[in-house]
Amino acid sequence: MVQIPPRPWPTGTPEHPEPLVTRVLAPNPSPYTFTGTQTYLVGSGKDRAVIDPGPNDPEHLAAILEAAGEAAITAILCTHTHRDHSPAAIPLAEATGAPVMGCAKLVIADNGPRADEAFDTTYEPERVLEDGEEVSGDGWILRAVATPGHTSNHLCFALEETGALFTGDHVMGWSTSVIVPPDGDMGEYLASLDKLYQRQDRVYYPAHGAPVEKPQQLVRSMLGHRRQRERQILKALNETALTLPEFIPIMYKGLNKKLEKAAQMSVHAHLIDLERRNMVNRIDERWTAL
Repeated sequence: MVQIPPRPWPTGTPEHPEPLVTRVLAPNPSPYTFTGTQTYLVGSGKDRAVIDPGPNDPEHLAAILEAAGEAAITAILCTHTHRDHSPAAIPLAEATGAPVMGCAKLVIADNGPRADEAFDTTYEPERVLEDGEEVSGDGWILRAVATPGHTSNHLCFALEETGALFTGDHVMGWSTSVIVPPDGDMGEYLASLDKLYQRQDRVYYPAHGAPVEKPQQLVRSMLGHRRQRERQILKALNETALTLPEFIPIMYKGLNKKLEKAAQMSVHAHLIDLERRNMVNRIDERWTAL
């Protein structure tokens, strides 16, 4: 388990990982958001795009506006609509007049305890970006890269000028992404990882955690990790039929109790994917190998 680093964190303080990119950390740390959601401002000229404005928090909104300074905010882009990413889009649009765009609207019924952030019901984009579509401003072009899996509406955004990719929750700098059915889809997630592996991005800027300086190396490792989980599941099922909770002590030794639900959802996503591929079967609450 990755430990959250000790405080102080740079919450609300603009940071500049490269000339066209400013990062502002939101005050929403948790076991699923690490030190908080990182909002990015793109541009160094007369205007800025804001990627993942984050939670609807007055202090964070003020920090975004302060980071933009005299530059106009002309585009508000969301990678997906979990509540730690998009709720600030509405108040930021009201404050700046900028259009909200990016991922499609998505609200899933919540029928029980979640292992990730619930969906934002307030999100209303003026423009939904399809794979390959672009948004531009003074000295910057951002291109949408469709990466479903963590959520069905997830997008990454490629900064054409520098080779940077803003990866939202698809690839994070501190942990692997949580895939929560029914909207989260392990098969799509793996296909999206492979899609990124085929690209030549220079650096990833995730919504949580440090920049990824060796993107292809990390993505290759992530793909290997997921395939290893598949092998663990199949090995366990070759020995006996199991219910979902019974996988956890076998596959996640010494896991923090607070993360058991997330681990169950990840295993469930793998099982659904394996079931589609005719490798496992489900009878009532128990899973078996085929």
